[in-house]
Amino acid sequence: MPPIRRIAHLDMDAFFASVELLRYPQLKGLPVVIGGGRRKVDDALLADHPERQPRFIPVADFPLLRDYVGRGVITTATYAARQFGVGSAMGMMKAAKLCPQAIVLPVDFDEVRRFSRLFKTTIADIAPLVEDRGVDEVYIDFTDVPGGHREGGRVLARLIQRAVLEKTGLTCSIGIAPNKLIAKMASEFNKPNGISVLYEADVPTRIWPLHVRKINGIGPKAGEKLAALNIHTIGELAAQDPDFLIKRFGKSTGAWMLEAAWGRDNRPVVTESEPVSMSRETTFDRDLHAVRDRAELGAIFTALCDKLGADLQRKGYVAKTIGIKLRYDDFRIATRDQTVESYTSDGPTIRKIAGLCLKRVPLSQRLRLLGVRASLLARQGEEPPPASKNASDMPVDQVNKWPIAINSIADKASNDVSGQAAPDQLF
Repeated sequence: MPPIRRIAHLDMDAFFASVELLRYPQLKGLPVVIGGGRRKVDDALLADHPERQPRFIPVADFPLLRDYVGRGVITTATYAARQFGVGSAMGMMKAAKLCPQAIVLPVDFDEVRRFSRLFKTTIADIAPLVEDRGVDEVYIDFTDVPGGHREGGRVLARLIQRAVLEKTGLTCSIGIAPNKLIAKMASEFNKPNGISVLYEADVPTRIWPLHVRKINGIGPKAGEKLAALNIHTIGELAAQDPDFLIKRFGKSTGAWMLEAAWGRDNRPVVTESEPVSMSRETTFDRDLHAVRDRAELGAIFTALCDKLGADLQRKGYVAKTIGIKLRYDDFRIATRDQTVESYTSDGPTIRKIAGLCLKRVPLSQRLRLLGVRASLLARQGEEPPPASKNASDMPVDQVNKWPIAINSIADKASNDVSGQAAPDQLF
């Protein structure tokens, strides 16, 4: 008989903020939010205190959230800040109203990536089956690891916590369960620096009272639809008739929802996986208009495409589908994509394909965000042979010959500045 599965989900505690607190330990216990614009805070602080190391800079000299002006969003916040309702993905200006006394620091991506690699290699030295789920979380298969079943996995989890703390100075929370679905929920039970152990028999008492949104995969729209059906908790979802859910959510999603509500999940821990897509995007410091700010937008757009091409080349991938993402000043989002016949990782080619996508979205409103995305990826040199001709596919060489009349399109769009309906336009 095969051993009972023990799967762990490890989540670093307030990871981005915790990395900053290693640099500035004097901020521990204080409300701190991480996010905003470019990293200039360190330079300013050190310039004001050239004789002091970062850990000796007075707390009173750090910038406060109440003084923040910009378009940024919060990446994470310390637990002291979260008590005021501040959370990830919240706009900085909104957070300033909830917790104006919070200290605000930008993200140091290089340092975050360094610590991410460090904690993951530390875990792999103890339990080698590790699935990378992002910069601050992993799944770990305890099943065949010596000691992986002692106290349901708690002993091994303690060992991993200690090792991560010793190597990085950071804490993590771990949930251990029969599968990935329950383990991820369990890792939230005892934050920060906690361990939670669940078994199948615990599903009715520990999982069913939770809100349906706690199931990884049920997003805001599905949550709203379930609420309209008077289904709020996971237990209420588990009590539904399969046909009822399938009729309202479709065969696949409806059946999955019921399985998830009962805590059933057979997905393995995957140690290697191919990326589904790569993207680059930026949020502007001020809203930009396709006509009035055409030159600035064009430069940003070109830079994003070049960076995306460089990302693909550095990681050894090529893409067949290129897409764009726009967020307007009213927070509506528009996306378009174009599939071509040949794979590419060339920045200028990506720019031209993405430019065709831009022609298919209205650009009369100001923009908050612009992004470019590459999908349908393949390893460089391992591209599948071309399939039969498809009307939606366009050869790359044909794309390269398409005239992108930026000036003429912008000239047409400029007729809309007075407020009339604008044609599709391209910057």
